[in-house]
Amino acid sequence: MKDQQLDVLIIDMKEKIELLERRNSELLEESRRVEGEKRYVESELFRLQKEIKRMRTEMERLKSPPLIIGVMKDILSDGRVVVKSSTGPDFIVGTSEYVPAEDLVVGARVALNKQTLAVMGVLPPSLDPIVIGAEIIDKPSLTYSEIGGLDDQIREVREAVEDPLLRPELYKKVGIEPPKGVLLVGPPGTGKTLLAKAVAHQTSATFIRFVGSELVQKYIGEGARLVRELFELAREKAPSIVFIDELDSIGAKRLEVATSGDREVQRTLMQLLSELDGFNPIGDVKIIGATNRPDILDEALLRPGRFDRIITIPMPTFEARHEIFKIHTSRMNADRTVNLAELAAKCEEATGADIKAICTEAGMFAIRDNRDTVSMLDFERAVAKVLETEETKCVESGVMFA
Repeated sequence: MKDQQLDVLIIDMKEKIELLERRNSELLEESRRVEGEKRYVESELFRLQKEIKRMRTEMERLKSPPLIIGVMKDILSDGRVVVKSSTGPDFIVGTSEYVPAEDLVVGARVALNKQTLAVMGVLPPSLDPIVIGAEIIDKPSLTYSEIGGLDDQIREVREAVEDPLLRPELYKKVGIEPPKGVLLVGPPGTGKTLLAKAVAHQTSATFIRFVGSELVQKYIGEGARLVRELFELAREKAPSIVFIDELDSIGAKRLEVATSGDREVQRTLMQLLSELDGFNPIGDVKIIGATNRPDILDEALLRPGRFDRIITIPMPTFEARHEIFKIHTSRMNADRTVNLAELAAKCEEATGADIKAICTEAGMFAIRDNRDTVSMLDFERAVAKVLETEETKCVESGVMFA
């Protein structure tokens, strides 16, 4: 009997032990799960604390007053500086202790506190977006072989612009200074801009193109600043070529009686004159100007030392017109009846731009008749249309200004 009771007791004890072991395992599992949740909550708390700190920093930054851009004009012996703010007047102000003393130089762009105008930081030098956009990244594909009838002009441009950049040692051996730039003058449509495009394609130098009217700004000193930054960019990118198209828009003769707008244009011209031939050498920077109104240009702009070589682009002769027709018809599907010499003889007063328009119109006449070849009749109709349009414009302008 006792043995049976002992067996029952042992069995009960074993069941209790197994139950306790299972309970212990469940508690250990629960403990591990709770520990994992605790670590997750702690990491989430740390992330949220960082986010709160970032948001507070952003709020403080957004609530901080804006800074005023100014220019340093002088540094005084007591550590204070003289700045010119964008609002106009000059101020003597202090500097923040976080601004390195070696960064404080005359002419530096600085950020000023809105209330105290203290210098809070030094800004990097910046060029105007108009100046930065003037640099030609993708150079034109036009070559000298695609310009007809201007062999002498091409040779003079290459001597004045290309050779000083590609073979400067020749000028040193001869003992002369290379020309600073050339001025292309001639009627509209004769190839002045085409010549500049070919120079940009031929040389590996940085090509900077500007239209003269872009240098005319509304506020006093803005045009002169653009000219100064333009030549600063050209010196940084040297060797470089600066092409100023429509030079007569800022290079007209200075008059005694002038409006405020005329005086601002004259200030821009004087800055251009100073950059072309002033105290600061332009180095490996070559200037190409183009205009169809050389008669109104200022005499100071035309003197040697600024534009050393003035190249006249004339109206094309018969041989030049024949060459231009060859260039523009080389890619056209023209039949055997097309006589380029006869066409060149008929276009006596045509410019290179007119001849290109004639070739385009001839192709349009062929397309209108659903043909893939251009005939002599198409060219004759195109000559009549284009040149008649030009004559009509001349007559109308003559009546208008009579």
